Amino acid sequence: MIDPSLQIWGWEIPVYLYLGGLVAGIMIISGYFLFSGRYRDSSVCSCFISPLLGLGLLSLGMLALFLDLEHKLHTWRLYTTFEIASPMSWGAWILILVYPVLLASMIIRLPESLKTRQGKIYSWLTRLSRVMNSLPMLVKNVGILNMLVGGTLGMYTGVLLSALGARPLWSSSILWLLFLVSGLSSAAALVHMITRDPGERVLLAKADNGFLTFELFVMAIFIVSLTSTSAAHLQAASLLLSGSYAPAFWVFVVALGILIPLLIQFLAVNRKIKHTSLAPILVLFGGLMLRLVIVYAGQYSHWLGSPHGNSISLF
Repeated sequence: MIDPSLQIWGWEIPVYLYLGGLVAGIMIISGYFLFSGRYRDSSVCSCFISPLLGLGLLSLGMLALFLDLEHKLHTWRLYTTFEIASPMSWGAWILILVYPVLLASMIIRLPESLKTRQGKIYSWLTRLSRVMNSLPMLVKNVGILNMLVGGTLGMYTGVLLSALGARPLWSSSILWLLFLVSGLSSAAALVHMITRDPGERVLLAKADNGFLTFELFVMAIFIVSLTSTSAAHLQAASLLLSGSYAPAFWVFVVALGILIPLLIQFLAVNRKIKHTSLAPILVLFGGLMLRLVIVYAGQYSHWLGSPHGNSISLF
């Protein structure tokens, strides 16, 4: 039974976690394309527009996080120290690394609108881009940095919740992997929609099929681990399996977010049907719903004997 007096987070935290995971997946995919040299083989490689897209999405995620902060004017304090036991401290410094790595990726192939502009800054960026393209090893290292920082960002979005032991639904050592794989799947779906390279579209559809399949596997382990740990974890799992959040979990996350797009993309890569935007849109929707369900249901889960109405905060 849900306590109606329980105060929960709004939409900001799930959106922040979703966009963070999405950007993490974009960085890993873009980094792989840079590392593998695909940027030289294709003039329309998605790795040329992914960094700019990542910068925009991450900024939106940071805005959502900022809106949720209770003491907004004290945000700068996160960057005056580093607390090794604090997930928020780790997250703040990880995000500091993400921006320069994305900017370095963007400089490899500058947008045409920047190349044609006049001024010392634009001239300097153009020269830097030429130097980077003349050093394939440097571009490979930028790709490696993208994959490492992106992977760390994707894991952090799950660790942020699992570090809050006050809620048994989040108290899982595998939540970080679920969010990371979901972020990769969402990123593959988004890049699949925006890429102009037909070969890349097929490659990303195949990759997304793998991510979705693995996401189902991780999700099953996540649920089994909850149901076989303690009575509190079992009650938390029941919120997803048969409780108040079961319809949203089974319909929006599992069916619409994973199974249906997996079937559509399987038929598409085997040339049974044409590639469409339907499957990627469903995957993106399912990734967002996963965060919403986990965050909201997690706040209703509680340890046996503890009051339902305890408020919690990340910050």
